[in-house]
Amino acid sequence: MAGACLIIYKVFVYIFLSFVVTQSAPENALIAAIPGFTGTLPSKHYAGYVTIDQSHGKNLFYYFIESEGNPSKDPLVLWLNGGPGCSSFDGFVYEHGPFNFEAAKTKGGLPQLHLNPYSWSKVSNIIYLDSPAGVGFSYSKNQTDYITGDLKTASDTHTFLLKWFELYPEFLSNPFFIAGESYAGVYVPTLAFEVVNGIDAGIKPILNFKGYLVGNGVADEDFDGNALVPFAHGMGLISDDLFEEVNSECKGNYYNSLDETCQSKLAKVDEDIDGLNIYNILEPCFHGTDIREIATDNIRLPSSFRRLGETERPLAVRKRMFGRAWPLRAPVRDGYVPTWPQLINSNNVPCTDDEVATSWLNDKALRKAIHTEEESVAGRWELCTDRISYYHDAGSMIKYHKNLTSRGYPALIYRGKNLSWWGIILQEFLLALKLLL
Repeated sequence: MAGACLIIYKVFVYIFLSFVVTQSAPENALIAAIPGFTGTLPSKHYAGYVTIDQSHGKNLFYYFIESEGNPSKDPLVLWLNGGPGCSSFDGFVYEHGPFNFEAAKTKGGLPQLHLNPYSWSKVSNIIYLDSPAGVGFSYSKNQTDYITGDLKTASDTHTFLLKWFELYPEFLSNPFFIAGESYAGVYVPTLAFEVVNGIDAGIKPILNFKGYLVGNGVADEDFDGNALVPFAHGMGLISDDLFEEVNSECKGNYYNSLDETCQSKLAKVDEDIDGLNIYNILEPCFHGTDIREIATDNIRLPSSFRRLGETERPLAVRKRMFGRAWPLRAPVRDGYVPTWPQLINSNNVPCTDDEVATSWLNDKALRKAIHTEEESVAGRWELCTDRISYYHDAGSMIKYHKNLTSRGYPALIYRGKNLSWWGIILQEFLLALKLLL
């Protein structure tokens, strides 16, 4: 009798565990094959939507890659690109995703994908999230959701995480990190703050949050706005004479001065660095044609960009801005933030070529394979969108970093060594936080 009971118990446990495993990772999100890739995926890939507001039909799209190492133990990373308004597939395709992309050999063909030996998924589980709604494949059935800002985005992304972990509960015990770049310099610490407050409040599921990473990120109005001129001088991009003239007239205030002579000198700085590859100042900037012709004829600027000139104190911006680095001499002030220009095709993009991502992610077979909604629902995939109206309402990031680090959460703030002015920002920023090593 005891033996029979043991057998029944084992059968019950087996059935129960089988049910738990089946429920722990949604099989309808599993990606069976990737158009453009002919090999065997080295780990499981999942993709799909998480509904964060049922009443509005607000859905955030994610692409999740299990670690090629030990998925049950390796860290889990949420990756966010910036903008605001740029898809995290920027990081997936061009930076640290699982594939290297080889441009199609024929017009209209798919790029060929090869495994990336330096992918972050070699050592971590990673979620690429399109956020906020209206970016990438994420969408809402209520157009009012496309008017958003820092605090709402952090709240929505926190909701996404809570619901995502309900779908993938087996990763709740993994060390969890939040990472991003550019305007994610705002996304990351505000989200981390939201997550930590949720943990302290006992909101379930309890996330095993361990820290965060910010690369080349937005930090603070004063630091961001004043960094370009000393950087340009230090790198020999402007002359000693011009630097002394600007310094004398602007008195260290390079972005917020109303002095006409200061503005005139700053215009000369802009002229001297025009055409600079802000992602790597030592590399060529591939314009295709003259940058002024491109900017005038071929780039569709979002309406928020056009309104800059209508304000009493217009914000000095560059014609080319993107999700990997913040624009030259353009600090983030409280209030309306322009989205990045939507660039129609690679021939019109100064310095970078985004044709591969655009062609791949708008391929019908690819969209079906990764479980996106139809174009009629989610829209055409764009690297950076202009359909959201975004407000910076979180203020300086210094208070967020101080709060989080003082509570024992480690932060990695990093930069590219040849990435425009960000070295100046990083040093000053860490000094302000009293974290400079």
